[in-house]
Amino acid sequence: MVNQFVSARFMMLLMLVAAMLSGCVTTTDSRFAREADRQKALADYVQLASAYIGQGNFERARHHLERALEIDSKNSPALAAKGLVFASEGEPELAESNFRRSISADSKNTRANVYYGAFLYGQGRMEEARDQFAKASGDTGYQDRGSVFFNLGMTQEQLGDLSSAVSSYRRATELTRSDPKTLLALSRVLLETGDVKSADFYYSRLLTIMQRSDRLQHSSESLLVGVRIARLLDKRDQEASLALMLRNNFPESAELRQYKVLMSNGQ
Repeated sequence: MVNQFVSARFMMLLMLVAAMLSGCVTTTDSRFAREADRQKALADYVQLASAYIGQGNFERARHHLERALEIDSKNSPALAAKGLVFASEGEPELAESNFRRSISADSKNTRANVYYGAFLYGQGRMEEARDQFAKASGDTGYQDRGSVFFNLGMTQEQLGDLSSAVSSYRRATELTRSDPKTLLALSRVLLETGDVKSADFYYSRLLTIMQRSDRLQHSSESLLVGVRIARLLDKRDQEASLALMLRNNFPESAELRQYKVLMSNGQ
């Protein structure tokens, strides 16, 4: 279960790539114009490669990254993207080498820290992953900073540092304007720390968002978290409703088995 979760999270990060750019590269006799064209070609190759990575077309991605690295063998974005390709192809040593080279080439490349952190998480190296995400979280200009705090919270949770995980998930919730997965994670960890009222507060926000969207559906995990909160707060109608959905929609799930254990133990 944990390995599937880790793999899913890593693949989600592979999809966080820039959109494909169009246009051709022009050249002039001006030294400054030639350098500008060189940098544009380099950026275009990396963004094309990123688009192909997002599509799962690693062969085409590799082709464009090789062209980019022919222009600049130490280009940090290209090296980070190449690390993703190697990671996706099951080459962890080559992946890590490229991630490290990318960060060495540009210590301010936050995306490289995020990619490397996701790779380390997938390898089960939680402390190292936490450090990469912690570093990335300090970049206030990073576009997807909410996801960085969510990833940081996941590593802290895996390491058993629940108080830090709560802080990271709270920050992620603030930055993502109540993203459902973040609300669920925060509710779950608050429940584990014994702060049931706060868990109920964030879980209620999750339910409100779900009621307003036809796209969002409960998972077995979200139902179990809700059942546990409702049970502890003696919200019998809510517990019965969520428990019924858990039984009907996920009859073979580990979460239903956990609920049955709670029932049998009178918890």
